[in-house]
Amino acid sequence: QVQLVESGGGLVQAGGSLRLSCAASGRTSSNYAMAWFRQAPGKEREFVAAISWNDRIEEYADSVKGRFTISMDNAKNTLYLQMNRLHPEDTAVYYCATGLTYTVVRRRPDYWGQGTQVTVSS
Repeated sequence: QVQLVESGGGLVQAGGSLRLSCAASGRTSSNYAMAWFRQAPGKEREFVAAISWNDRIEEYADSVKGRFTISMDNAKNTLYLQMNRLHPEDTAVYYCATGLTYTVVRRRPDYWGQGTQVTVSS
């Protein structure tokens, strides 16, 4: 059973930056992909960014491209999301997710974290 714990959320002014972290434990496979999703109040959960170390793939939603950067520290089993030039529209609960393959993590992740709140004030 893989466990994911997010941290780093908070309140920030528009134009500011935050870095989210997601610590993974219980993983038995060295071949996996990870992703960030978010859910704003009254909206469906949406894809933000994904990464596969083995496949050398990084992907971003158009709304965050050029502002957010996803990265992974395999030695620490930790996923990051550096968020710059934040907009009020980025306000949401951000979730970390993982799956055995890139396709799995993009379509239906195997495991989810509990989420961390990001609030961007105007």
